[in-house]
Amino acid sequence: MSDVDVGERVLVHGDGTKEGRLGSRAADEAVAELTRDALTTGESTVRDLSSRGVALRAFAEVLRPPLRLLVCGAGHDAIPVVRLASSLGWKTVVVDDRPSMLERNRFPDATDFILAEPRAAADAAGVDERTYAVVMSHNYLRDRSYLQSFLATNIPYIGMLGPRARLERLLGDLGAEGVTPEAGDEARVHGPSGLDVGAEGPEEIAVAIIGEVLAVSRGHGGGFLRDRTGPIHERRQPAASA
Repeated sequence: MSDVDVGERVLVHGDGTKEGRLGSRAADEAVAELTRDALTTGESTVRDLSSRGVALRAFAEVLRPPLRLLVCGAGHDAIPVVRLASSLGWKTVVVDDRPSMLERNRFPDATDFILAEPRAAADAAGVDERTYAVVMSHNYLRDRSYLQSFLATNIPYIGMLGPRARLERLLGDLGAEGVTPEAGDEARVHGPSGLDVGAEGPEEIAVAIIGEVLAVSRGHGGGFLRDRTGPIHERRQPAASA
């Protein structure tokens, strides 16, 4: 049996480096394999481990960094979007090419501000798989440049305000310039942005947008909970014994 005490823990970073030990090499190796699996799937899990004389039950909790939301366009209706996103603990960044719009008294809840031309927004902000973007400048040429900028990245969500016809026109104009969306891009672009909740006015529209971003980030469709056939909260089942 293992000599690992109940409650012992090890912190494993995304690059594989570790902080702490469990008391034996065998236990460390068994838990290292468990954490690699958890980091690969992105899901926390419980597993009974039995290897090289080690017998223990371990819980691997995946701690993801906060979602990062780029709000592109610092108009009046962006204010409730920033406020709501920030209340969820997200890192909310306001992007605009007008210095006078990027002020702390206008967006007191913003994590950061980025002054950049729309075509350079993705490069200026830096994006990864935890970065989501909502384009809401309400200016056709600006929005087209924002869209072009983000389509060139692997960002998982690009929300575009305005009717579907406007988005199709934007994509058509980009296509005429030689910017052709690749396979899978259509699934990343959400236009009109937001859940269909009958939202009216900036505050309600902000709820619809943030709700959709949350649903996409969790891999959910954003439908009615009453239509779910399973539990409201997904239960993590213990994996098979090693």
